Amino acid sequence: MRILVVEDDKRVARALKRGLEGEGFAVDVAFTGEDGHWLATENPYDAMVLDVMLPGLNGLDLCVALREAGNWTPILMLTAQDAADDEAKALDRGADDFLTKPFSYAVLVARLRALLRRGGGARPTELVVGDLRQDPAAHRVWRGDVEVRLTPRQFSLLEFFMRRPGEVLSKSEILEHVWDFAFDGDPNIVEVYVRQLRQRIDLPFGRGAIQTVRLAGYRLDVDGG
Repeated sequence: MRILVVEDDKRVARALKRGLEGEGFAVDVAFTGEDGHWLATENPYDAMVLDVMLPGLNGLDLCVALREAGNWTPILMLTAQDAADDEAKALDRGADDFLTKPFSYAVLVARLRALLRRGGGARPTELVVGDLRQDPAAHRVWRGDVEVRLTPRQFSLLEFFMRRPGEVLSKSEILEHVWDFAFDGDPNIVEVYVRQLRQRIDLPFGRGAIQTVRLAGYRLDVDGG
């Protein structure tokens, strides 16, 4: 899933980007509230991580601006350890959750996954389509009783399909959610990863769950799952 991190401490922001990408997320980073606002209004995100203390437009005001514009993407706010009132302000101004610095990275990832489950419709802890099962938090996938090993990018692509079973997903939609804002390579990379995913979760099991919809994109077939 695609995450926006808005954090002015470049060391922290880059560490979050590396860590979240290692978990299979696609991550964009902004170092100012203004840049974060632009990215949030120009791109579809599944969740956002906003630091309260940002130069110029701070995280609280950024949250308010997004909510007033009708953007209800789940927001996890990072608050200072000695500013307890920031926590109440964050929730009052539209944030969905907060985390106090310094924070446990494992807790941050768990909180993000909880927000993803709550936001945008039903998001169970495990995703199930037919006999295909995925546990995003544990980074595990099964076809029936057989565990399937996937790379982080393959895992993220499968998660995107499994969160929207039966829907036709275009290449551009897949690129927006599974890759990040900085990606400027060949869009045909989607075809490469779809083929790899089929070789892992379909072909060895005699299935054809990931279908090509001519001139439209790809679909995870519920009955073929």
